Amino acid sequence: MWEWAAAPDYWAARFAVSHLVALTYLLGFVSALRQFRGLLGERGLTPIPRFLARVPFRASPSLFHLHYSDRFYAGACWVGVVGSVLAMVADLAPLWAWLALWTLLWLLYLSIVNVGQVWYAFGWESLLLEAGFLAIFLGPAEIAPPTLVLWLLTWLLFRVEFGAGLIKVRGDSCWRDLTALHYHHETQPMPGPLSRWFHHLPRPLHRVEVLANHFTQLVVPFLLFAPQPVATAAALVVVVTQGWLVLSGNFAWLNLLTITLACSAVAVPAPSPPAAGLPPWFAVLVMVLAAAFVVLSYWPVRNMIGKRQVMNRSFNKLHLGNTYGAFGSITRTRYEVVVEGAAEVGGEWREYGFKGKPGDPHRRPPQVAPYHLRLDWLMWFLALSPSYGRAWLPGLVRALLRNDEHVLRLLRHNPFPDQPPLLVRADFYRYRFTTRAERRETGAYWIRTRVGDFVPPLTLDDLP
Repeated sequence: MWEWAAAPDYWAARFAVSHLVALTYLLGFVSALRQFRGLLGERGLTPIPRFLARVPFRASPSLFHLHYSDRFYAGACWVGVVGSVLAMVADLAPLWAWLALWTLLWLLYLSIVNVGQVWYAFGWESLLLEAGFLAIFLGPAEIAPPTLVLWLLTWLLFRVEFGAGLIKVRGDSCWRDLTALHYHHETQPMPGPLSRWFHHLPRPLHRVEVLANHFTQLVVPFLLFAPQPVATAAALVVVVTQGWLVLSGNFAWLNLLTITLACSAVAVPAPSPPAAGLPPWFAVLVMVLAAAFVVLSYWPVRNMIGKRQVMNRSFNKLHLGNTYGAFGSITRTRYEVVVEGAAEVGGEWREYGFKGKPGDPHRRPPQVAPYHLRLDWLMWFLALSPSYGRAWLPGLVRALLRNDEHVLRLLRHNPFPDQPPLLVRADFYRYRFTTRAERRETGAYWIRTRVGDFVPPLTLDDLP
């Protein structure tokens, strides 16, 4: 009776999706554990207790409404880390244990995201929650992969890709005249080791890149729903494109998750391990899930076909049925906020080094993804507009003036290891990649030019 509900040919797809989602959960929990004290802790830049005092549970569902302390938060992260590792071997577990473990991971990460404020306002956080929620219903190896869950994962991939394609062609004119990549490799949030090489590719090849992007995001997503082997071929196109993005920049785990979702459409022509059909109660549960997502899909579909499309919007506090997109506009010039301190009035200004974002022109852009450096990303937004730092920039200056250990751990280099500086300031610079000749002559990866003051020199007495 329930044969239609099972997809035994997709056992490898389920294996790939579940293991890659578990890996992404692991990255998310490790990132939270290593960075939360400086960003969100009781003495962080935007403390969670302050957030919980003004935002009720119904507006931001989280376990931390029941209790919060830095130790409790760290404990939740450690449970998530251990649970993510267990999820990688959960194929061997019975169905009830699979459901319990994956539900726990989703609830823990939802709790973190919903109190994460500006540090968690990224599309890939909602994407991980939505993919992680669907992974709950994939089931272990003892049953065949559920057909409807695989379709829902493919539908999620469609929204990621097609939404991103639409926002580009509707947004910045450089996507329509095929010049977007004349700038993007240089001005993207966090360039990687090969970004400078990509930037200096011939301009006709940049136009080919843009055309390939439009094809992958506006045409290929429809082929994901075609019969096999067309759907598998379409998924492989997505994988190759995402691999290109991995090489050309750092986008946290966005590319990893997109590749993960593409695996859901891949049918491997190989013998599958023996697996039972879906238990009737579980098949009914999956049907209820599918019906719920049909309803939830109303909002992202309306957003995509509407004239005022928005990117990365969650329409509910559970982060299910979201709309996605990226780089609807492209900055033509790269600006950076460079933070410096001085030990005394009239003394030498020394630069703070960040782990991922450009700073020292002679430092090669590092490979960071799929890890997520949240402060570094917000520094890129800060360079676009000071308004992005309204909630946390004064706290960052104060923390540097105090040599706060938890905030300093978010940085690569503290020029005042022995005692805090008397003054901290931020300058505004224009950055561009060096040409090949400049690179040979200077050894630098960037040329930077000071534009002006961003934050004037401040002491602790100047801060409220």
